[in-house]
Amino acid sequence: MDNLGNIMFALSELEQDNSTTKNVKLKINTVLKFLNTEGMDMPIRVSKALCELEELYQDSNMQPYTRAQLFNIVSLLESF
Repeated sequence: MDNLGNIMFALSELEQDNSTTKNVKLKINTVLKFLNTEGMDMPIRVSKALCELEELYQDSNMQPYTRAQLFNIVSLLESF
């Protein structure tokens, strides 16, 4: 599986996790849509996804585990 596949898989797992809050799931869904957008250059898709994920860091109700997972995903996205 390539890096984008790994990122998509990790995001999907977080989205399906019962401990993930609804607002975080909605943002993750938006990020997945950006990354799956056809006809858009990869740097633009990654940039939009990163902007959405950075907004999640402002959520004070986020579980520490979820925050750590998102940090790892952001690190992978920044490598593109």
